[in-house]
Amino acid sequence: MVNFIQPNNKDIIITTNKITTISDLNIVEKYVKDLNNVDSSNTISPRLSQSKFYLKILDILYCVEDTNLSITADIVKRVIQTTYIFNDVVLTSCLYIIKAFPKSDIAII
Repeated sequence: MVNFIQPNNKDIIITTNKITTISDLNIVEKYVKDLNNVDSSNTISPRLSQSKFYLKILDILYCVEDTNLSITADIVKRVIQTTYIFNDVVLTSCLYIIKAFPKSDIAII
C-alpha cells in the first residue's frame, strides 16, 4: 500500500509511511518488468532514497527501562547505528527528545 506515486519520463517515485523491505522492492521491480510497454532491459532496480531530510521517531519510552533516567541522544544514536534499516544514515543535526505529553512516558525524537 502506498500513499503517493509520481511518474515522470524516467522515474517513478513511490511514497509510503511504512518501512520498506527488500521484498517490497522486488515486488515493484517484478511489476514494472512485466509491463508490456516498458523495455525491461533498460530498467534500473528500485532502491530506497539516499537522502532523508526529516526523521521522526514516535512511541519510544522516555525513561530507560527499570530506571528513572531519561533517554539521551547518545542512546538513540547507538540504536540507529545498530539497526539495519538505518545503514549509511548520517545525522546532520542534533537529536531533540521531548515527551509526547507532560504526564506521558512516551518520547518523540
